[in-house]
Amino acid sequence: MQWRNYRFVSGILFLASVVGMAFALYLEHGQGLEPCPLCVFQRIGLMGLGIISLIACLHNPIRSGFKRAYAFLGLVAIVWSAGVAARHVWLQNLPPDQVPSCGPGLDYWVETLPMKSVFKEVLTGSGECARVDWTFLGQSLPVWSLVFFSVLALISLWQLLRKYPA
Repeated sequence: MQWRNYRFVSGILFLASVVGMAFALYLEHGQGLEPCPLCVFQRIGLMGLGIISLIACLHNPIRSGFKRAYAFLGLVAIVWSAGVAARHVWLQNLPPDQVPSCGPGLDYWVETLPMKSVFKEVLTGSGECARVDWTFLGQSLPVWSLVFFSVLALISLWQLLRKYPA
């Protein structure tokens, strides 16, 4: 069964990450949608899953301990993205009077604040994160991102918890 092969599943996770990033870059450069700080942080987790899955696919470890380590790291990365996407969806569904005010851009924060403060500011969100720029079937991009990341997280969790032959 090809779909149960560790290398095959790792390759699928890598390809899904590449497709997700390609779509994000298409929206940014092809459609002119500037990513908000929360979008950028979602991309970081997706890239993390992609890199870890590529290494796991190329390494194709024999010992289940290594397989589980790669799966755990990939799961942590994509759960990060799903959590940030959930926060993004929450911000977009706030009443207009409760939306945080827009602050300076991510570039400014990275240049002027310590990294801990940058994470705090980004995860707090801002008014630009609450704006809905793109929809598909009536749902915003963060909703679709959350669905996509959740599917990848379930596959990563399955990869972590499944039994491997001795």
